[in-house]
Amino acid sequence: MRRLPVYFLVDVSESMVGDPIAQVEEGMRTIIQELRTDPYALETVFVGILAFAGKPLVLSPLTELYKFYPPAFPIGGGTALGEALRTLMREMDASVQKTTLEAKGDWKPLVFLFTDGVPTDRPEAAIKEWTAKYRKQCNLVAISLGDNADLHLLQQLTDNVLRLNRTTPESFRQFFKWVTASIKTTSVSVVDAGKDELQLAPSVGIDLEKVEAAPPGKVDENFVVLLAKCSGTRQPYLIKYARRLYGEEDDIRREEMPTGNGIFRLVGAYPINEEMYKKLSESGTPRQNICTDQLFGHPACPCCGNQISVVLCSCGSISCAGEIMHTCPWCGTSGELGSANTRNLTRQRG
Repeated sequence: MRRLPVYFLVDVSESMVGDPIAQVEEGMRTIIQELRTDPYALETVFVGILAFAGKPLVLSPLTELYKFYPPAFPIGGGTALGEALRTLMREMDASVQKTTLEAKGDWKPLVFLFTDGVPTDRPEAAIKEWTAKYRKQCNLVAISLGDNADLHLLQQLTDNVLRLNRTTPESFRQFFKWVTASIKTTSVSVVDAGKDELQLAPSVGIDLEKVEAAPPGKVDENFVVLLAKCSGTRQPYLIKYARRLYGEEDDIRREEMPTGNGIFRLVGAYPINEEMYKKLSESGTPRQNICTDQLFGHPACPCCGNQISVVLCSCGSISCAGEIMHTCPWCGTSGELGSANTRNLTRQRG
């Protein structure tokens, strides 16, 4: 019998403590219960679960569906994605049956990676090994639980990177139904059609979106980065905002939500080396604007400490200011500071 190996690689770092890990445990129980009612899944699916924090741990080796019981998920410190990938690769080497001259091996493994943060180790070597030897040999679906995961890094692992925008109990329930449906449709595909490819279920009505890589000439939609210059030192700095979700910030009332493509929460402001920034930045590419209504948070200038770090000049450039009378460090225009409720700012590529 050709098996369909299904692995779950689950982030159990400290940020998952509380409701998130409880929702994952409940979701895993739901997945297994639902799959056991499906004849195609019972015929083909074998399940394995790996957890990772600062170190990886095999919670359940690859096990036939009807014998599988979801484990409890522990919590650890750190997010060692590189070590988790290595453990997953070794598990697949040991457990997935290869095709031989005498018999066909297992179907392509289906891997669901759940994470809510960024790696705390150095995963580059593991990613390189994964890309060279395993990426084409299995179907990996990487899920960002919320919007704090390193999406660009996940896109190095797979073309199937999705983000669960809300991490409420109802969103988790709908999400795990989608995971179950995706496993079912894949098992039907391998049994009925003999197609060794991923078959994701439709995500209509689920707060789940596919994260697309930014094409050339486009901006990174996960971040808003503003280029500014200190009016005192005349040194450049970047103000970084990360995409956030409607309704998740307690201090943003729903009636104040902008109607644009999401909101962005301040990450910080950082001085940069002007010469190296110019050398490493793309040129000749039109940038896009972002409405100030979509930006939440106001940093101080990282170069001089001025509390106002976003002053928009008539030349279109951004600088900091410490006094009412202000001179733009970009163009030299002087004048008295005014105020406005809404403005469009030029964002960098990200």
